[in-house]
Amino acid sequence: MARHYSNKDFFRQMPNALLARYFQARGLFNDLDFAAMKEGKPDELFAAWLTLMEGQRNAMDAEFRDIFEMSCEKGFRAIIDEAEFQMDEDEFTAWVEKLSALPSHYERAMLVFLDHNACWKGATRFYHADTLTSSWRKRKNLPHQKANVDDASIQKLAGFIRTYFHHTDGRGNHCVVEPLRRGELDYFFAYPEDYSQQSIEWVDGEFAPRPHNPAFEIIFVYSEKDGTLDLHFRGSYKAIEPLQGMFATAILNLDELPPDPKDARVYDLAPLLQKSFDFAPAVGSGIEKVVVKKLRLSSRVKKGDRITLEADTAANPDAVYALLEQVGKTLPMNLYNITQVELAATVVENAGKPAKTVIIRITHPNSCSLKYDELDLKLRDMLEASGIEPKALAEELEAVEA
Repeated sequence: MARHYSNKDFFRQMPNALLARYFQARGLFNDLDFAAMKEGKPDELFAAWLTLMEGQRNAMDAEFRDIFEMSCEKGFRAIIDEAEFQMDEDEFTAWVEKLSALPSHYERAMLVFLDHNACWKGATRFYHADTLTSSWRKRKNLPHQKANVDDASIQKLAGFIRTYFHHTDGRGNHCVVEPLRRGELDYFFAYPEDYSQQSIEWVDGEFAPRPHNPAFEIIFVYSEKDGTLDLHFRGSYKAIEPLQGMFATAILNLDELPPDPKDARVYDLAPLLQKSFDFAPAVGSGIEKVVVKKLRLSSRVKKGDRITLEADTAANPDAVYALLEQVGKTLPMNLYNITQVELAATVVENAGKPAKTVIIRITHPNSCSLKYDELDLKLRDMLEASGIEPKALAEELEAVEA
């Protein structure tokens, strides 16, 4: 059941001595005798509170709301989890015993806010994540390796997220990622910039529209022990796998996201068996040409039997298909499926500079070597326009968006 917050009720629940410490640290209500006030009867304090300027009240009210939210069993659990990471074992044990002896969660939350503020931010992040009950997606089959939390890796993840949403949605001009450790789990809270919004607000007694730039939220929870990644994102299903891929590249140093055994989407590689297949790069993308360098064919009859065809396409862009034609004279191609393809894309990124070649490896059913920087996103767009990029199943898409 949702808990209702109000200033007066918050003052009523909080011990007078802790309220006195909070306000006196801000140079407020020094002439108010908190010790003489009856516990649970904050009328005098509330009357003084109403005399403050609106700006003063708003800033403190936001802190009170956070303290109120953390004044529960789940909030205390989040506080303990963050403190366990911040403190050594002896200090942590004594600290938890001290807090546990207090009569209420309100006192526990306020004491942590006042005396152990280094634990506060992480604890509020964990509590918030614990309250999210929908829009979570789990990815298994990840390697059991340590997550990178150095500045370079964090900035790389933030850059991927920023570039992806700017490219796909026209938002995400800025992004910050905050890593936190909770027991055996690594949490990464990402906050990309959302579209600008305008809301009707009261500001210093004036009622008027006020523009602002909110952030939207993405949470990654990685378990090295289980090799799993839980992702919380309220948005298009189409972004789920790209976000998982960004994490795998930036935080786990993987060349590509391992296939998901439960992912029913597949790359449609069959058309690439035809020499006449045409790729469809967007006008202005800088993609000059794309050639097939390698094909891997897997037997439909005998599991594990494969044929790999690779040719030099420098002089003849269709060299792989010439090789395929020769092989087809001796083997029944209808008994083989194409399960991997390697493409070479020639791309001009900057006018006046030589074109570069980008190798793209696509493996059945749903693995691709492309990352999520600006160039690779253009190449992914090209694969989608060419009919190769996998699509989300309609029923799964509906389930996620619901």
